[in-house]
Amino acid sequence: MIKHLVKLIWNRKRANFLIALEIFFSFLVLFIVIVLAVYFSDNYRRPLGFNYENVWNIEIAGPTELTDDNHSAETVETVRQLFLALQKFDEIVGVGGTDHRAFNWGGSHGEVHINGSGFFFRRNYVTDEFAAVMGVKMIRGRWFSKEDDGSNNQPVVINRLAAEAIFGSQDPVGRDIPGFGDRESVRIVGVIDDFRHEGDFAQPENIIFYRMEFGSAMRRLPEYLVIKLHPGTTRQFEEKLVSRLHEIARDWSFQVQPLYELRETSMQVVLVPLGIAGMVASFLMIMVALGLTGVLWQNVTQRTKELGLRRAKGATRQRIYRQILSELFIVTSFGLLAGVLVLAQVPLLDLIGVISLKVYLVSLIGAVLIIYFLTLLCGLYPSWLATKVHPAEALHYE
Repeated sequence: MIKHLVKLIWNRKRANFLIALEIFFSFLVLFIVIVLAVYFSDNYRRPLGFNYENVWNIEIAGPTELTDDNHSAETVETVRQLFLALQKFDEIVGVGGTDHRAFNWGGSHGEVHINGSGFFFRRNYVTDEFAAVMGVKMIRGRWFSKEDDGSNNQPVVINRLAAEAIFGSQDPVGRDIPGFGDRESVRIVGVIDDFRHEGDFAQPENIIFYRMEFGSAMRRLPEYLVIKLHPGTTRQFEEKLVSRLHEIARDWSFQVQPLYELRETSMQVVLVPLGIAGMVASFLMIMVALGLTGVLWQNVTQRTKELGLRRAKGATRQRIYRQILSELFIVTSFGLLAGVLVLAQVPLLDLIGVISLKVYLVSLIGAVLIIYFLTLLCGLYPSWLATKVHPAEALHYE
C-alpha cells in the first residue's frame, strides 16, 4: 500500500515537492519559536535564588566611577554616611550594597582556570548585609561577616552550580581557587543555593561574590544600594528617601526603583520579542494551512477521473478518504525528515549553547507533532470532497 502511495506521489512530484518544501521551512520557523518558548518556560520554573518583594534598588551616580579601584577618602566616607542614613529610617529593615543590580542582563564576567579547565563566572562585589536584604539562601559555609576582617585570603561565596562543576561532590568551603586576572587566589567561605542575576528567564550560571568592605584598602564602592522595606511601604516614601540622600551627597544623583518593577521590565525584554516571533510563526502557519488546503482541493478536482474509476472498481469512501490523507502525510514526512536531519546537526556539532539537550528534543518533538496536526486539519475537507466523487463522473473524461 505504501509503495503504491509513494508511486502516486512520485507521479506528481513537482507539486508534491513544493508542498514538502513549504513544510520544511515552516517546520524550521516553528521549531525556533518553540525552542525559545520551552527554554524560557523551563527557566521560569526555576527558583530565582533571591527575594524581590519589598526590596528597592537605589542607583548611585557620583562625581567619579564608583567601580574604580582607587577612591578618595571623601568618597568612601560619603558612601558610608549614605549607609548610616538609610539604616535610621523606620521604614527600612536592612541596607546592602552591590556592584551590579538584579534583573540586569549586563554585568561582569570572567574566566578562571582550575586544574587545566576553564570556568566562566558572573562576578559581583557585595557588602556583608547583601545576603540578608536579598534573602539569599546559604547551603554550605557562611556569608561574609566581620570574621573576614584582616583575612590573609580574600573571601568569596559561590553558588551550587559552580561548586558542583569545580569540586563535584566534595565540600568547597575552605578551598582556594585562582582569582580573576592577575589577582591572588581567593578562598571560598560559603555556597549559596542559586542566584539568577538576570531574572526569571535567565539560565542558571556560575556565580562568584566578592566581599565589599569599607576601609582604607577598599577597591570598589557599590554602584547600587538595596534596601528591604517593611511590608506596606508605598512609593510616597521615595521622595523622603531621596531628599535625605541629597542632604549627604548634594552633587550626586539617585534613582530609586522597586525590584518588582525592574523584574517586569526584564520580563518584557524577553516576552515582547517572543510574542512577536509567535505572531509571525502563527501567521506563517495560517498561510501554510490555507496553501495546503487549496493545493489539496485542486489536487482532488484534477483527480476526479482517477477517484471515480477507483469507486467504480469497488473502493469505498473510507478507503478514498484514507488514501488522500495518507498521501498528504507521506509528503509531509518527507519535508519533516529533511528538517529533522538539518536540526540534528546542531547538537551533534555542539552548537546548542545554553539550551539543554532535553529542551532541544522536547521542542523538536513538539514542532513535529504540530506540523502533523496542521497537516491533518488541512487534509480533512479535501479528503471529504474526494469521497463525494461518484463513479459516473469518470465517464465525463472518456
